[in-house]
Amino acid sequence: MSQQDSTQVKGCLNQTNNSGNTGGQSSRGEPKNQHSSTDSAGKGATTTENEREEKKHLSNESAEKMAKKAKSDEFQNPKPTHSASGESSSNRPSQGAPMDTSDPFSDASSSGTRPQLGIQLGPTYPIKNLKTMQNFSTEFDKKLIGHIIMLDMTFFQRGVIVPFQRTHVWDSKNVKLPHLYPPSHNKSHAPPSRWEATCHALRKLTKGSNSIGDAETAIMSYNSTNKGKWTFDALYLYGQRLHTVDNNLHLLIPKMAKLALELPDLIKQPIPLLRQQQNQAITMSQQQISSLLANAFFCTFPHRNDTKPGSEYSNFPTINFSSLFANEKDPAKLAQKAEKLRAIFHYFNTVTNESHDQDPASKPDGLVSFERISIPSSQLPDWNKQKMPLRNLHISSEGSIEKEGTGMLQVDFACKYIGGGVLKSGLVQEEILFLMSPELIVARLFTEKLADNECLKITGPQMYSITSGYSKTFSWVGPYNDCTKRDMWKRRYRQIVAIDALDFKNPKEQYTQENIKRELNKAFVGFHGKPETAIATGNWGCGAFNGDPKLKALIQLMAAAVAERDMAYFTFRNEHLAYEIQRMHEILTKNNVTVGKYIH
Repeated sequence: MSQQDSTQVKGCLNQTNNSGNTGGQSSRGEPKNQHSSTDSAGKGATTTENEREEKKHLSNESAEKMAKKAKSDEFQNPKPTHSASGESSSNRPSQGAPMDTSDPFSDASSSGTRPQLGIQLGPTYPIKNLKTMQNFSTEFDKKLIGHIIMLDMTFFQRGVIVPFQRTHVWDSKNVKLPHLYPPSHNKSHAPPSRWEATCHALRKLTKGSNSIGDAETAIMSYNSTNKGKWTFDALYLYGQRLHTVDNNLHLLIPKMAKLALELPDLIKQPIPLLRQQQNQAITMSQQQISSLLANAFFCTFPHRNDTKPGSEYSNFPTINFSSLFANEKDPAKLAQKAEKLRAIFHYFNTVTNESHDQDPASKPDGLVSFERISIPSSQLPDWNKQKMPLRNLHISSEGSIEKEGTGMLQVDFACKYIGGGVLKSGLVQEEILFLMSPELIVARLFTEKLADNECLKITGPQMYSITSGYSKTFSWVGPYNDCTKRDMWKRRYRQIVAIDALDFKNPKEQYTQENIKRELNKAFVGFHGKPETAIATGNWGCGAFNGDPKLKALIQLMAAAVAERDMAYFTFRNEHLAYEIQRMHEILTKNNVTVGKYIH
């Protein structure tokens, strides 16, 4: 593809009615909690005689000519039954839509723009026909081979979860755990070790009722070098806004402190750092994850507070929660952090719940796997030579990646630093996903920044919360009782892949050969591998990253074709965008346009 071709690609994907203008909206979309309708595509749109004749000629045209044709009536003139004003297609929700509270997953303010009403989609591939993880249980189980497994599998096969024991190390290849912090060399006048000081402070919290102020005092007692730097305004604001359902914080803090203190008994071997350009994976129990996250809440991880360039962990995300507690000059962002804390505290309420009333199916007693995948450039596809046609596509303006995509490979519109701004003020698709499933946050402890040829796959995380809204409208709605079935390794049939899109300050740059190839490679790395379930995705890299939604949809479809996977695509209530992507897919598949032919 030449630079001149890039202009033709742009022309192919441009559309009228401003449906591709993403403005300054979010790049990552918003997850779910939307009212589902798997058959919302409706009846087929009428095809005129002229259109049928045009499609005949398309099969004999080059990709360059096809791009020019696509710019015309095929993509630009949808036939709505009646008109309505529509905002731009991106991942940002409609701000003015009413919320349907009859369904806990219904959120009219999430994951899309105000749609152009009345557009009739043609018949779409039935979502029930798309393959999920349960279709591949035998193949899927083999993926544990070669992983660092934090459990003793001999006991696990007997139904008992016991930590695997191996000698701990303190080095650059493994997580530096708080209870391994080296003691002072001056033993005659040595102060208590950092872990001894941590234990002393946390044990105080385990006794009786404790307040947010007590938690702050404990955290700062072993983080004294940050005195005057760390603030806890968001945590106090959360306390001031306690809802009835959250009124047990004074009882929860002691439980969380106890959970943090259990770390030496739960983690008995090194946790490897998932470094760049290394294929490596970690499988750990949900109980181990909960203790690691309790330590993150109490900010016990050493060497992780300095993120300046050149620092030891500058290439890693933050993990201590101090940035989530911190003051924000913008009152709205401070309020958003307080709302995030509702999801975090609900998670800890669930994992520390010892009540017999808890649904056994939702009890967090399984495993979760984290797999870093790197594919060398020599093993990436030669896109010009790919002869596969596009695969089956289910597309809908309704539904969500997380709900309707259950059991599929669910795309996290990620940041290079896994989790993005979840522990700061970020609140777009990735951050909200991590708040709904806080076990994902532990990936920040050991996952180095993703390179262009890498992704992170997380298998088995549990969902704990229902949320609504997006960014400024985000709120925690309530508990989610996750009854998703588990595989033989007791992992939920849920798999998430984190792939980061390019951020285009100049939107025109996305149509160049280099950038299209980068995005194709990134999507392929995420979609490649077993099991070949369908992919659940949406407007990856659009919005604030200025991605063209139709180009990004086509890139994902092409990568999915080479990875031999079908796709479920959710446009988050944007009917116009769903119509255009469906028409694009229809033209390319009916005329047997292969991946390589399209990008020539």
